[in-house]
This record gives sequence, C-alpha cells and structure tokens, in this order.
Amino acid sequence: MKNLKINNRFTAELPADPSEINEVRQVKNALFSYVNPTKPSNPKLIHASKEVAELVGISADEIQSESFLNTFSGKEILPGTHPYAMCYAGHQFGNWAGQLGDGRAINLTEVEHNNQFFTLQLKGAGKTPYSRTADGLAVLRSSVREHLCAEAMFYLGVPTTRSLSLMLSGDEVLRDILYNGNPAYEKGAIVCRVAPSFIRFGSFEMLTARNELKNLKQFVEYNIKHYFPEIKGESTAQYLEFFKNVADKTREMILHWQRVGFVHGVMNTDNMSIHGITIDYGPYGWLENYDPNWTPNTTDSQNRRYRFGNQPQIAQWNLYQLANAIYPLINEAEPLEKILESFITEFESDYKLMFLSKLGLFTSTEADGKLISALETVLQLSETDMTIFFRNLSKIQVLNSVEEAIEKIKDSFYKPEEINGEILESWKKWFAVYLQRLNTEALSDEVRAEKMNLINPKYVLRNYMSQLAIDAADKDDYSLIDELYLLLQKPYDEQPEFEKWFAKRPDWARSKVGCSMLSCSS
Repeated sequence: MKNLKINNRFTAELPADPSEINEVRQVKNALFSYVNPTKPSNPKLIHASKEVAELVGISADEIQSESFLNTFSGKEILPGTHPYAMCYAGHQFGNWAGQLGDGRAINLTEVEHNNQFFTLQLKGAGKTPYSRTADGLAVLRSSVREHLCAEAMFYLGVPTTRSLSLMLSGDEVLRDILYNGNPAYEKGAIVCRVAPSFIRFGSFEMLTARNELKNLKQFVEYNIKHYFPEIKGESTAQYLEFFKNVADKTREMILHWQRVGFVHGVMNTDNMSIHGITIDYGPYGWLENYDPNWTPNTTDSQNRRYRFGNQPQIAQWNLYQLANAIYPLINEAEPLEKILESFITEFESDYKLMFLSKLGLFTSTEADGKLISALETVLQLSETDMTIFFRNLSKIQVLNSVEEAIEKIKDSFYKPEEINGEILESWKKWFAVYLQRLNTEALSDEVRAEKMNLINPKYVLRNYMSQLAIDAADKDDYSLIDELYLLLQKPYDEQPEFEKWFAKRPDWARSKVGCSMLSCSS
C-alpha cells in the first residue's frame, strides 16, 4: 500500500464527535465519530478485485501481501489515517427512525488516485457508537452477496459502490437468519467497499431534525465543493442545483435497476446515496418471473413497500425527505416541488425509451405506450423469466410468424403447460403487434440483435447462484465465488463455457432460505 495517497477531506473539514469512547450513544453536533475496527482473530483473504485495487492505487502484487490482509480486515490501521463511523438518521419503511449511523461500517480513509477520490470502508468491522443493540459484525453469507453483487452491478452498467476485498475474520458471529428465534453461529467476514463517498440522504435529515442548521449549511456546501464543483452562483441557487443533480443521478440509477430487473429491497433514506449509486446490498434480488409486486425482503413481505414496480415512486418519496432536509437553507418550497414533480415525469419518459430499447425499438411512436403496457400484462399471466425473455427476444426476426416468435422465447416460461387457451391467445395478440412494429424499424435483424444484447443481460446474479457460492464457501471451497466473479464481469457476452448459468431459477430454490426472500441481516 506504499502508493496510497491519503487525503481525508471528510474528517478534516467537517465537525467530529469530541468523544472517542466507543459506546452506543446519541451523537450530536457531529457528522462522524472516530472509531477503530475490531481486530479479527485470524483473517483470511477469500477474494479481491485487481481492477478495484488499481482504481484506488493498490498494485496487483500488493493484494497478496500481509499488509493488504491486515489493513482490509481491520487488524492494522494505515499510517496517517484515523478511521471513523458516520452519523446519520433516516426514514425506514416510511417511518422516521431518528439517529442511525454506521452501525457495522467503518471508513478507513479517503484516498486520491488519478485525480479521483475514493472512500475505503469496511463492512462488518465491529461495534461503533451507532451499532444500537447489534455487534457491528457481518457474516460470510451477507458478505459474499455484497462482494459479488457490487461488482456484478458495475459490469451491468448500473451505478454502484465497488467491492475491493472479501475476507474471513476467523471469528464466529451469532445471527438469527429469519428473525424467528433460532440464532446460530456463522463465520464472520469483512468486505471493503469503495465509493466516492458514503454520504446518504439521511445525513442531511439528521442535521435538520436536530436543528443543526449551521452544520447543515456547512455540509451541503462541502458536498457541492467536492462532488458537484460545476455548480456555481449564489447560495440558494447552488443548493437547488445540488438537489436537482442528486435527483437526476437517482433517476438514472433507478432506470438501470428497472432495466436489469434489480430489486434493492431496503430503499430507506439512509440507504440512498447523493451520488446516485447503489449502496447497502442487503436483501436484494433480481426478478425471476416478471412480478412487479415482488420484494426480496422478508421484513417487507406484508406491505411490499420496496417492491420492484414501486422503486421509482419510493425514490421520489425519499427525495421529498431530502428536499425537506435542505429546505431551511432555501426557505421556498416551489422550486423544490418543481424538481420533485419533474422526477416522475422525466422518469416515465426515460422509462419508455429504455423499455423500447429492450424490445429492439429505437424510434418512438404514440402507440408504443400501449405496446409496453400490454407486454407487462401478458408477462404476468404465467410465470415468465424476465432475464431469459428479454435476452431471447433478440433472436426474433422480422419475417418470423407469431408462432415462430413464441417458440423462440418459450424457454422463459416456468410452467410451459400453462401457455395455452386465453394465455396463448394473449401472447399471440401481443406478438402480432410487436412483429408489425419491428417492420417499421430500419435496422436489420442482425444489427437489432446486437444492440439488444448490449441492453438485455444474459447473466445476472440470481439469489440461488449466490446461495450455491455461500454453501460452498461455508465448506472452505471458494471456487464458485471465483467462477461467478468471472462470469459476471461479462454479463452481456454469450460465454458458452458458462451456459449453465443462463437458466431459470431451479425448483429447489423457489422457497429455500437465501434463494427467494431474505432478511435484513442477509
């Protein structure tokens, strides 16, 4: 780590907790608390990303060093750094939760490399003043899921945090996987997450809720200075432009989630980044069958607040909370409301174009809204795998008959015996319109397929795939982690050597713990 360029702007420029006592407490008039990671007893490196290492200024050779192992397991502190946990609040499942903060995350330092800044954060590194009733640790299953998913999302083209390393701590951690009164010891693990920063909507909410308006002003200006330096002008205009930038970046992120069928599962305001990047991979999942009402989160199973089809609306709701938080700096509701209203309007316009591109349609007509709506309806008549359906749609040619088109996407049906009668007629009706619409496009079948295959991934990190890797890792076999990592680096490529992963969720995974729904500890 000899080439790491330390540059701790966050701790140098923002108010710190005056106490360094690591005990759970309310922390006021501060944006962070200094705290060191809990030293692991016997850390072991399972997997690391050479690309992410090079991104932050670590050479490939250093990954195998003792220094790398000790630093990114929390065993040793980098010279010139002072680790810290961030203080923030948030709305959880729509309810104000008050102070939350980094309960199991510790920021090691901020580094500068190639004129870019990155925060290096350990997840699962031990107790902090924000751990509430928890221990601040993480287990292997959740850490494998986070490490693989962050990188899978990056290669899918979805804005996200990155993952540098995955390590075992050598310690056991007690967890109740389904919150049903059956705790058990599991292997402890630590992930090093990388992002421009881990600043959340909840950071601003906390300051306003406590009426710490001086700190709020300083914090907003800090964010503009370092993350939105293009924003100029008088103060009020800058604050509004900052909010507009965050809204735009959030809209882009959600659009990508919907494009690839990703469901975050815990869209609380403390899990929303000002950078419009996906953070905090807990009970996430990809749609198997196309079900807009699906959520992977057991905690949300009754109300399904964070279901797939509701993610754009929840993003807007969360932005409302951010707008409320920065309102005291602006003292005028109308310009904030205009930005919030335009969020959904602009999202719907972008969504239509995105969805058409998934269909291989790169022009737009007034009738396309009905085409999209009809498809979303027919996809739900019988379980239809989202990823396989859209990928195989590129095989359809303009001169195909309706029957030939249905044959080419039939592998996406979980219950092919159901595709008859009214359901079959609905599919025929939709494909008749779709094939006619394809005829209005100027692209050849080959060019259209090529463009579609850059938009519709062939491989995504299905929950059952993660669970297989977790089960193997529990037995000290990390080969499946390596295999999935390689697979997910090229999700849009055919990769015939990995064809077995281009498959529907197996029946055994339909209700298996870790493969269908997960808890917030997953």
